[in-house]
Amino acid sequence: MTIAVDGSFGPLAGTAAELARGVESGLQLGGQLFVSRAGETVAAAAFGEARPGEAMRRDHWMLWLSSTKPVAAVAIGQLWERGALGLDDPVARHLPEFASGGKEAITVRHLLTHTSGLRMLDTGWPAASWDETIARICARPIEPRWVPGRKAGYHLASSWFVLGELVRRIDGRPFERYVREELFGPLGMPGCWIGMPREVRALAAGRIAPLYAVESGGLVESDLTSEAKLVAPSPGGNGVGPIGELARFYAALARGGELDGRRVLRTQTVEALVARHRVGLVDQTFETRLDWGLGVIVDSKHYGDAKAPYGYGPHAGPRTWGHSGARSSTAFVDPDAGLVVALAVNGMPDDETHRERFTRLTAAIYVDLGLAGGS
Repeated sequence: MTIAVDGSFGPLAGTAAELARGVESGLQLGGQLFVSRAGETVAAAAFGEARPGEAMRRDHWMLWLSSTKPVAAVAIGQLWERGALGLDDPVARHLPEFASGGKEAITVRHLLTHTSGLRMLDTGWPAASWDETIARICARPIEPRWVPGRKAGYHLASSWFVLGELVRRIDGRPFERYVREELFGPLGMPGCWIGMPREVRALAAGRIAPLYAVESGGLVESDLTSEAKLVAPSPGGNGVGPIGELARFYAALARGGELDGRRVLRTQTVEALVARHRVGLVDQTFETRLDWGLGVIVDSKHYGDAKAPYGYGPHAGPRTWGHSGARSSTAFVDPDAGLVVALAVNGMPDDETHRERFTRLTAAIYVDLGLAGGS
């Protein structure tokens, strides 16, 4: 099958074929891919359709979902290296009302490693205001029989709102403004937002690529890119922008916190964020062992669970780190191979189908570049 392409897949012919097969089989209409190696662009392409009858372009804005989470981690890293907070500070030192319900021992590190025991899903977002969401989370007690730091379970959104509130309390700017001014602006990411002004959403509505649920009857447009879910910031889940721009964020971290002469983190801070801080714990949400840095997932295939979520494929090196978004996106750095990869598609099938799809795609990138095994 031939698909429309904006840009170039370069040497990634096998990867392009896998993406085309996904379109042909109804797993997605299209998507965007960016790959660089040793700082040089290998592929930068949009493919297929953003919506029926409309070709996907590289400047379309795509929803990142949980691939958003490392942005909040880097914002916290900036405050840490400036001496504004400590990783082992109790959250309640900066957010006193958080201490209720047995949460007084939860630290910033626990939030970043998904070990705080605050996995609540009913945050009130997006209908509730930011202040109402924070108040609801602060009022929630810690999960029963949970010792922070000794038990792990993926926190979909709650702890990331708290991290965003820490940024606001310490810096003074709302989280969505902070990341625009301290990260997206300096790194040349003008099309990226985590909570966008209503007027921007209105003007850019046609530029935002919807996400589609893959159902038995075909692709059904979700409400994930509705006005309500893009305007209200969710630090753990509603980042949006071109995948080529998200790749710039990862490229800066791959280069030790600097890109094109603009530094957003010290090299030592980046190294601290991507090191393994949580090792060998069974994730109570995913029911498998996953290792975590500070806000990033570190390659965990050595535990042997072929069905573990959020992996980077069979050929990724052991130091590979990044994050993925629910059944639609991934972005990661493999420092041993010198790779930066960012990929998003606009079709969301079931978990197993998606895992198999992205395993094939990430494997194909390595094969195409001669980085698979002994090739």
